[in-house]
Amino acid sequence: MKYWEILADNLSRAAWSWLVSQRVDSNERTNLVIDAHRDDGRRFVVRADEKLTAFMELESATRCRGELS
Repeated sequence: MKYWEILADNLSRAAWSWLVSQRVDSNERTNLVIDAHRDDGRRFVVRADEKLTAFMELESATRCRGELS
């Protein structure tokens, strides 16, 4: 299992739903957007070049607010 998959599982266990959108720009760079939300209306959108970076930023944002255990 890759580390970003572990982070994604942790988000799911903490009641976050998330979607990854990936596109390649005209310079052939990959751009990722992860949109994570909960039923209580909380939402985070993270943009990054790599899945691991994006999930680490998302984990950091939710952990700072005490939403991941």
